[in-house]
Amino acid sequence: MDLKPIRNEKDYQNALKRLEEIFDAKKGTKKGDELEILSILIDNYENENFPIEMPDPIEAIKFRMEQMGMKQKDLAEVVGFKSRVSEILNRKRKLTIDMIRRLNTSLRIPTEVLIQDY
Repeated sequence: MDLKPIRNEKDYQNALKRLEEIFDAKKGTKKGDELEILSILIDNYENENFPIEMPDPIEAIKFRMEQMGMKQKDLAEVVGFKSRVSEILNRKRKLTIDMIRRLNTSLRIPTEVLIQDY
C-alpha cells in the first residue's frame, strides 16, 4: 500500500488505475483499507478540480416533474394557480420563499438549488 496525495493529472490517472485493480477488495483487509483511503483521495481531488455546478432552478423543477410524471396542473397544486406555473416555467415569475418551501417538500428539490438566481 503506497498511498500518497493526488497532486496532478498523472497522480489522478494512477490512482484511478489502482482503484480499478483493487475494486473488489474485501472491507477490513489491507487492500480494503487501501480502497477506502484511495476513494477518499480521488473524491477530494475530483471535488477540487472538477466541481459540479448547481443545476438551474427551473431546469431542476422541469427535470423532477418529468421524473415524477407530473404535468403543469399537478405543479399548480404545489405552487398555486395554473397561470403561475406557466409564468414560473417560462421564467416570467420568480419563485417565492413559500413556493420554494413547497417545492422542496413536494418534489424533494434541495432549497440550495431553488434559491439560486435565474
